[in-house]
Formats: sequence, C-alpha cells, structure tokens
Amino acid sequence: MDFTLLIDGYAAQNAHRGWPRQRLLHECLRNAIRSGTLAAGTRLAASRVLAEELGLARNTVLYAYEQLASEGYVTTDRRGTVVAALAPDHKPADGPAEAATAGGHTSKPPQAGLSQRARALRSLPGPAEMMGAFVPGVPALEHFPLTLWRRMLERALRGMTVAQLNYGDPAGEPLLREAIADHLRAARGVVCDAAQVFITDGTQSSLTVCVQAFADQGDTIWIENPGYGGALAASRAGGLNVAGIDVDDDGIAPRPDDWLLRPPRLIYTTPSHQYPTGSVLSLRRRLALIEAARGAGALIVEDDYDSEFRHDGPPLPAMQGLAPDAPVIYLGTFSKTMFPSLRIGFVVVPPALAEPFALMRAQSSARGRVAEQLALAEFLRSGQFALHLRRMRRLYRQRRDALVAALERHLGSVAKVHGGSAGMHLALRFDDAAIDDVAVAAQALEHGIVVNALSRHDTQGESGWKGLMLGYAQVPAERMEGLVQQLAAIVHLAAYAANRSNPKRRAA
Repeated sequence: MDFTLLIDGYAAQNAHRGWPRQRLLHECLRNAIRSGTLAAGTRLAASRVLAEELGLARNTVLYAYEQLASEGYVTTDRRGTVVAALAPDHKPADGPAEAATAGGHTSKPPQAGLSQRARALRSLPGPAEMMGAFVPGVPALEHFPLTLWRRMLERALRGMTVAQLNYGDPAGEPLLREAIADHLRAARGVVCDAAQVFITDGTQSSLTVCVQAFADQGDTIWIENPGYGGALAASRAGGLNVAGIDVDDDGIAPRPDDWLLRPPRLIYTTPSHQYPTGSVLSLRRRLALIEAARGAGALIVEDDYDSEFRHDGPPLPAMQGLAPDAPVIYLGTFSKTMFPSLRIGFVVVPPALAEPFALMRAQSSARGRVAEQLALAEFLRSGQFALHLRRMRRLYRQRRDALVAALERHLGSVAKVHGGSAGMHLALRFDDAAIDDVAVAAQALEHGIVVNALSRHDTQGESGWKGLMLGYAQVPAERMEGLVQQLAAIVHLAAYAANRSNPKRRAA
C-alpha cells in the first residue's frame, strides 16, 4: 500500500477543512478502513517508518494509531498494527455503492430515511411566524392586555404549592377545566361539564390525540376540500385514509355517494368559519351532518375556529349542543383569542367517551405549565377574557370593513370576497380559475405582503378554489387601501397574463 499516495489524495480532497496533520492522518486511515481500501488483516506501516515516509513527527502517527485502536478499527500485536475485521461502509467517500442484480443491471441499496407519512407531508402555505399584512391566524397582539396577564401569572406562581411543582393532572388543571366548561356553556351553547374537558397544547395537539383515540390505521377521515393542512398532517401521521369533501358557500357539502362509497370514521370540519374559504356551515347542514354521522357510526371533529369573532350578528351556536348526545368532539384554542405562544387548547368529548379518553391521556399527555393554566382560569373567571373578546370584535370588524371596501374597489372586477362575516381572515376568490394564485402569492411576498394561495389548501384533488386567503387582524384599517392597491397591481397583471395565454379568449 502506497500510504503517501493515499494520504496525499485524501488531503487534497479535504484541504478546505483546515485539519491539523494528526487529525488528517487519523481521518484518512479511518476512511480507508471503513471503505474497504485497507482490508481486514492489512498490516499498517510501523509508526517510525510511516513518519519518515510522510515527513511527520512520530508522535503524530502514534496518535492516529492509538485513536484507531480505541475506536476498534485496528488491533495491535507482536506483528504491529493490523486492520480489524469490519464490514465496509455501503457508501464510500467517492459516491454511493451500486449492487449488481441478476439481470446485470445495478440498483442502489435501500437507504434509511423518512417514513412514508413524513414524506407525504406538504409544505406549509405561508410563513405563519411572520407579522403584518396579510398573515392569517395571528391576532392583533399589540392589543392584548399583557400587563394584566403578567399580574395574573405572577399571582398564580406565588400561590402554587409544593405539590403543584410536580407533574400536573394529565387532563389539565381542574380550575381551568371548570372555567372553560362554564364559558362554553354560556358563550357557545356547548353541553358539557368539566369532566368532559381536556387541556392540550393547542389545536394541532388536539387533532393528533383525536386521531389516536378515535380511529384506527386504515380508517377513513373526511376533511374539507380545500381545508386545514394541520388536519391533513395529523390524519396522515395516524395512517388514516383521507377523503376530501368539497366545500361551497354553505360549508362542507358531502354527497349521498360519499356516505356509500367512502363511509367515514371521523369527519373534520370548521363550521363557524371554514378554513380557508371562510364559509359558514348553515344550520340545515349542521343538523343533517349530525344525523348522518350518527347513522353511519361516525364522530364529527368540530374545530370551532374563529367562532368567537362573529361580525354580522351573534355567534352561531356550536354543533356540539344542537342535538341531544350529538356525536361531536369539540376543539377550541386560545391561540387566536389571546396569543399563539400561550399554547393552550382543549378537547370536549362526549360523556360516554370521557373516562376512556382520560385513561389514554394519563398514559400519553404532557403534564405541566400549571401556572399558565391557573392564570388562564383567573382570566376567564374574572370576566377579562369576555371583555377582551368584545374589544377585539370591534377592532376586527373595523379592519374587516376597511379591507372588504378596498378589495371591492380595486379587485371587484376580477375576484369576489368570501367569508368576511366572521373570524380574522377572508378569502378572495378569482373569477378566472386560470389565474395562478401560487405565483401571485410568491410575487406579493417579494413586496412584503403575505397571502396564502387557496389552491395550496386542496385536500384531495383540485377543489376549484383559486384565490387568496387574507388575514386582517394585524393590519390597521388606515393601511388597507395602500396594501390592497399593491396587491391589486399583481393580481391584475396575473389576470392579464392568464387571458393572453388563452387563444380563444384573445380571439373573442
């Protein structure tokens, strides 16, 4: 073995690393052993000989040999330093190995990596961690009563006992569960008591635990199309078969064939303010969905997204309380009504499922954040939460009105507003489905405007919704006009390009 040639070649390939000589020698020899260049049983040159050959200090060679011996790559005996019997790497430094098949062809060996469910995940529609126009799902954080919240959090910390420093109740702090149950009965028409309420880390956590608790791998879940990507991710991670059910102006609209050809175990819906189109599920459809689910032995997962912010009339009652013993699991979160980093959500399960659900949570839930839960219980009990909601409703209504007016002025000829009656976002649906909403969103981002393309929310196949999802909670009313003008310029250019690319339209 020409060690000088071996080491010089390796040194040239790794010159950019700036390694000292002793590490370079160690890495070179280890790489040669792992790749099979130095086969098992090969006797390395004596340390004195190799040092002279390479022009190195003998201690440098001794260090490399000792490191290799401590790692198990070589052994020492009376004959000197010998390469140990090791299986060579399947991916040597110069490229991936290929194995010959019976037909004489080569194929790459299997490689460890992501699971199928991880590979199936899609990229998020937009940078939700950003602030400003028109990021959806983020409340007007500058209007949250942070000083008041700090006082409540400090009181909770001062009042904690030594026992409360231990792992908390897996179902959540009893005081918070009672406060949530009281609020839901009064404000949302939910029929429940504290024993049915379970605290989670937010809606995504709630979705994950619902998939685990109420469905088996291979079961079918219905998800609105277009719909919430978090529900899609949780369903795929749980090994469920996803069936996209189209949404229209009145919300999720299953057809009779859907119940026959792909009967669901779970039905995920956002009835109060559909994500992302903003449609509100009509009362007639709510009642029909409850009865059909009951007949099919399915459970409805009601994500009461944006329900607290109803701009045109009082909030609609939750589906959960519309019928006796409704087969509905109710999900809620404080990320939108208060602030996202609070990371507190909840699940309300039917009475018959409360005990087994509690058992499962006891074996799998994270137990902690007692102070935050106690402070939130006080925030609810004191009336400050209801006061904050009233203030936010007025603010969001003003911002919604300003946005709708600007959109109608500058984009009314090419798009229509949907879903402005509630929540913190609305949808702008293009009249021409040929307009590339993904390209529009990308161009808007270059100008500092964050909008989500509706087509990026397609659950299964094309939903037919092309347009933009615009969150307005963080945008002052006086800024809407200028921002919409910038956005309109991009949309009109895209509409012109779509029209020019269609020969029939040009001829007309």
